Amino acid sequence: MPHHLGEIVAKYGTATYAILFAIVFAETGLVVTPFLPGDSLLFATGALVALGKMDLVALLGVYTIAAILGDAVNYAIGNYLGSAALKSRLIKPEYISKTKKFYAKYGGKTVVLARFVPIVRTFAPFVAGIGSMAYSQFAMFNVVGALLWTGLCVGAGYVFGNVPAVHDNFSLVVLGIVAVSLLPLIYEVWAAKKEGNKMFGNCSGSGGMSGRATRLGSSLSATFH
Repeated sequence: MPHHLGEIVAKYGTATYAILFAIVFAETGLVVTPFLPGDSLLFATGALVALGKMDLVALLGVYTIAAILGDAVNYAIGNYLGSAALKSRLIKPEYISKTKKFYAKYGGKTVVLARFVPIVRTFAPFVAGIGSMAYSQFAMFNVVGALLWTGLCVGAGYVFGNVPAVHDNFSLVVLGIVAVSLLPLIYEVWAAKKEGNKMFGNCSGSGGMSGRATRLGSSLSATFH
């Protein structure tokens, strides 16, 4: 990836920053583009900074502004068009469901933590806009999350991107970054599946739904008598 990015920098010069701004803005601000690169792009361009091909301050500034504005726009889309967007076929319901689970578990910190989780990163501000969070609260988490995400990912690329072992196996490192960033999402899916199986087992072992309904009726009867 650094070689291809290096070619883009050599060809487009300072316009490269505008291209990177557009990618990060779209990845964080548009619910239809969750497939665009995020962590791996920041890491790779951080490595280019270490090579002297890009400016660190300019890169961090571009990424931070793009990430903040992207989430703000995404929040606005969720706030004004959330219901209509959910009814369309442009957004997969499972993405929204996974993001809501993050909110249920982590609350406002979801906006910060989601920065490091692909897919959830794109849908967290959208779900917040639908009604999960007031904008004043969202804005604070948005800025903090953007600063942490850009600083850590670009910083990691700057520090480790040109270590011989990393540089020589950069594609594997990028895949590793993607895999690690997906671990929280995989865990949530596994936990949800395990919880579902447990609930099903409890129903089966106690006479199914009818048995649960009978016990519930008995409890209510005892409560109101």
